[in-house]
Amino acid sequence: MANKTEQDVVAHLGELIQGIKVAMMTTVEEDGSLRSRPMWTQNRPFDGKLWFFTREHSAKVDEVEHDHHVSLAYSEPSKSRFVSVSGRCQLVTDKAMAAQLWDPTLKAWFPDGLEDPELSLLCITVEKAEYWDTPNSRMVQLIGFVKATLTGDTYKPGDHQKVDVAGSSTPSMH
Repeated sequence: MANKTEQDVVAHLGELIQGIKVAMMTTVEEDGSLRSRPMWTQNRPFDGKLWFFTREHSAKVDEVEHDHHVSLAYSEPSKSRFVSVSGRCQLVTDKAMAAQLWDPTLKAWFPDGLEDPELSLLCITVEKAEYWDTPNSRMVQLIGFVKATLTGDTYKPGDHQKVDVAGSSTPSMH
């Protein structure tokens, strides 16, 4: 969208991710095949890193240690919001960070809480991200679609941005 600064785009990206919360995390298995599973994004301001709790000895950790590239897909179809993130993932066993990110609802997966010896984190350093956000009602979207069809224009349903996050304190937009 016009007049959006890079900082605005990155801030909106973080808001979308925190609003959707659950991502399908895709990792690469040793044979090169892709594997996805739902993961709950931990609540913290977006600074180019995304955090997830996991068990230290799990298939996804094995996959990440073999190939650090991951993809995260966030989807909220009822609000026409979608986010795609790619980056590098690493296992983090920092108990202080785990305590900072801990939420009591995590006891469903980690009954021993912060004392669980398997409790670990996955940290994704975001390299690239892309989002689609159509805040308009379905009727407004339909009118825009019909208008584009009748006029021959391209349908533009809402805000669509690409962001390069890696290697820059100020991500670049495309």
